[in-house]
Amino acid sequence: MIGVGKMKQYSNVLDKPLSKGKQEVSLTAFSFLFSELVQYNQTQVDNIAELERRLEDAGYAVGSRVLELLCNREKGNRRETRLLGILSFVHSTVWKVLFGKVADSLEKGTEHEDEYMISEKELLVNRFISIPKDMGTFNCGAFVAGIVKGVLDNAGFPAVVTAHFVPIEGQQRPRTTILIKFADEVLKREARLSQ
Repeated sequence: MIGVGKMKQYSNVLDKPLSKGKQEVSLTAFSFLFSELVQYNQTQVDNIAELERRLEDAGYAVGSRVLELLCNREKGNRRETRLLGILSFVHSTVWKVLFGKVADSLEKGTEHEDEYMISEKELLVNRFISIPKDMGTFNCGAFVAGIVKGVLDNAGFPAVVTAHFVPIEGQQRPRTTILIKFADEVLKREARLSQ
């Protein structure tokens, strides 16, 4: 046959190369699957805090796998060893792979030296979610906070990561901020490396 090449057969999924391939997922498919994830977990819990924790746990598993994949694809099996390097990696590379663009902003906290914030004007997981009044401050951004925590923990930068809504004057929907509070050991290690 003309124009048909030979496809290489792999006996095991682990033998397949980690080529970039197509990196886009249908927004409709993602929205549907994420909605199902939220609804399923909602039936399994009694309160909002537990629902956010379950979403964070699901995101954590995604984050650890994303780190492995990106370290193999983008960095030739090298990982970041510095605090600002890993934050930049999450803010740009991880965000671009997951959401198709770099995060809106990465800022250092002004009140605490161990806090950093990644802000997004309209986080994808919150875009198509309408929250009933009885659920109060429920934030689906907990899933993304879990992804960030999974990346950071597995890269050797343990942190507490939470998602928060921040109201913006003149905007109907609030901004989502992912607050990252690093463990003391990370700051001590960073101080040693800076000397």
